[in-house]
Amino acid sequence: MYKTKPLVSETELIALLKSRDKRGFDLLYDNYSKALYGIVLKIVKTEEVAEDVLQDAFVKIWKNVSSYDSSKGTLFTWILNVARNTAIDRIRSQEYKNTAKIQPIDINVGMVDKQSTTETQIEHIGLDKVVSRLKPEHQTIIDYIYFKGFTQTEVAEALNIPLGTVKTRVKSAINHLRELFT
Repeated sequence: MYKTKPLVSETELIALLKSRDKRGFDLLYDNYSKALYGIVLKIVKTEEVAEDVLQDAFVKIWKNVSSYDSSKGTLFTWILNVARNTAIDRIRSQEYKNTAKIQPIDINVGMVDKQSTTETQIEHIGLDKVVSRLKPEHQTIIDYIYFKGFTQTEVAEALNIPLGTVKTRVKSAINHLRELFT
């Protein structure tokens, strides 16, 4: 017999999570794991690392859900940032850098196919359509910072623009994204 998942509002989901109800975690994972995995995979580039980072991110979400503030954004935005920051922390870690140096060449050859899977998952949640509505310079900044895991300083260096310009564009892009989501 096929069981349907109970639908709950974001407010109800947050209440379940904050009350440490396992059903809340199950619903959170079922509804958001694919989208978060796509973002994490785009940053870390390998499925094995992405799976590990996703697990770490969900543990952080579960442990820190009490710090979520709905006045600062949606639950999805908050968990996306937790997952993204966990992935960035991983690629900046010395252990990751050392492991990446000793990977056989054939593992890296298949990465093109894996990236297309990520693109599909990002398209599936509609994020690519929303980002495409931004100005081209804002799209570039969002791509570098949120999908590639660059810091603002790294973006300034990569695009050869002043750090202040990067910061202004990030703030402007995020404000525009907020308008598009509301």
